[in-house]
Amino acid sequence: MADPAAITTPPPAYALESDGSGKRMLLNMGPQHPATHGTLRLVLELDGETVVRCSPEMGFLHTGFEKLAEYRSYNQFVTVTDRMNYMSALNNNIGWSVACEELWGVKVPPRCERIRVALAELSRLSDHVLCVGLQGMDLGAFSVMLWSFVRREQLYDIFEKVTGGRLTTSYTRVGGLAQDVPEDFVARVRKVTESFPEIIDEIEKMLGRNRIFLDRTKGVGALSREDAIAYGATGPILRASGVAWDLRRTRPYLGYEKYDFDVPTAPDGDSYSRFIVRLAEMRESLKIIRQVLEDFPAGPVNVDDFKLTFPPKELVYTRMEEMIHHFKLTMIGHGPYPPKGEVYSATEAPNGELGWYVVSDGSRNPYRVRVRPPSFYHFQLVPRLIEGRLLSDVVAVLSSLNIIAGELDR
Repeated sequence: MADPAAITTPPPAYALESDGSGKRMLLNMGPQHPATHGTLRLVLELDGETVVRCSPEMGFLHTGFEKLAEYRSYNQFVTVTDRMNYMSALNNNIGWSVACEELWGVKVPPRCERIRVALAELSRLSDHVLCVGLQGMDLGAFSVMLWSFVRREQLYDIFEKVTGGRLTTSYTRVGGLAQDVPEDFVARVRKVTESFPEIIDEIEKMLGRNRIFLDRTKGVGALSREDAIAYGATGPILRASGVAWDLRRTRPYLGYEKYDFDVPTAPDGDSYSRFIVRLAEMRESLKIIRQVLEDFPAGPVNVDDFKLTFPPKELVYTRMEEMIHHFKLTMIGHGPYPPKGEVYSATEAPNGELGWYVVSDGSRNPYRVRVRPPSFYHFQLVPRLIEGRLLSDVVAVLSSLNIIAGELDR
């Protein structure tokens, strides 16, 4: 038996220190702090109000998303992707299905591509408009947050009409969609998007000329181009540091190469740059949606292979072969079966590169799934951006990064 006297307690990650002029304070920010927007925790060491050291901690949700994939079929896992980034669940659904289709080697019909692109950009609008609204709220502009929630609810009305859900959608399937969009989809989307530029302009006017907002964001949390690349930043965070990298351009999927849109960037890499890049990206998303609606083809939304996608219900109820296909796709132990192999596929989610590394052994469930969520990489930036700055700057930086806790502990 070990001698109790020989057992020592390891020192804490951050011990209270003294530099001769006064003691430093150890402060927990989160996981209940309202400005952390979820179960995020920062362990801050303060010298007065200056952040001397910061340790971001993750792991409060214990979701185990990657392990869950090994015990579910490829289509069943679509429902799990909703919970990773609940602010833009449709982008997660689409990214996972695109990865699976690359593994299978199938291409979805043109109508399915257009629907996915439209919903992905609507979801980007939903994510970005709430992000800039909450960025304003965290710095004192409460009205902007209320405006952004109104617009997000209008987009959620469309999502609910299409998918049956508002926050978690579970809409895509490998090789297609759960069902086609309603007949009034184009009219609904056009009505909402035609008035959407108004809110972008209003937010820009409200915050872009607000002295308090400018003082709290300009030059705060600046990330250089070199550091952004070195840390693996993507999406608006990377583009706000002057790097014009967008997977819709550099690695096109779902026909994005056919659409005319720009990749907005900003040179300074600070919290204000991340704000204006998101505003510009919303305008580009509206351009893409308009192009989708101008060329919205008829036709099927699923691959014509009943060993991969479900047959239409009217055929399941009236024909034996389609009923057998439906039975085999739904029963445990049956398909769809992918070929053996592995694939890394990435899409441009609102927060950045959402990548899926999928390994198949030919069985109904993935052998291994590894996800590269953007928030996981951006959370590690926090110490780099706030150390040496004031405590009040922590809130400004966190709100500009838009970190979603569901993407951290996987």
